[in-house]
Amino acid sequence: MSRVSPVSPWLIVGLGNPGSTYAGNRHNVGAMVIDELATRYDTTLRAHKARARAASIRLGRPGTSGPPAVIAIPTTYMNESGSPVKGLADFFKVPVEQIIVIHDELDIDAGTIRLKRGGGEGGHNGLRSISAALGTKDYLRVRVGIGRPPGRMDPAAFVLKDFNATERKELPFLLDDAADATELLIERGLTDAQNTVHAGGPTRS
Repeated sequence: MSRVSPVSPWLIVGLGNPGSTYAGNRHNVGAMVIDELATRYDTTLRAHKARARAASIRLGRPGTSGPPAVIAIPTTYMNESGSPVKGLADFFKVPVEQIIVIHDELDIDAGTIRLKRGGGEGGHNGLRSISAALGTKDYLRVRVGIGRPPGRMDPAAFVLKDFNATERKELPFLLDDAADATELLIERGLTDAQNTVHAGGPTRS
């Protein structure tokens, strides 16, 4: 059974590629969720020596005092995400049990959120880099479904394209749902959060 440290913050990392060229890509949806959390907690991500942009927050609804967390987006390319995640975890003394990685997932229907700990990387270069850097796959993941590419399109090309017009209309709801699921994961633990999120129920009372 995983143990949560009462003194260490949570580390919540959203994956993507740096720069305006990639900002709207499906592959960057993890980073978009971090931006949603930054807006939600009225904070600004600032440069960190671990090659990331990061901010410290206190989770919970306004007027409450929830657990501390660091939200971050690596400033490296996706396939080099491991070094920033390891650097942040070391700097803030975060155990692997309290690392959450938010990322795009081809094998989940578009608009669907799934939670898990560990398992394979499914060909995701960002996850592969993180697993190698941490020396384990047993970190938490918030998997944001983007669906499979149409026809014979190469999946690598599909993830590096922007969300289409129809998807962009639903994107704010998807980012909000993913941010809610992340908060719920910390508040209730993996099993309870899975039971709620995977059943499609509301994550906020």
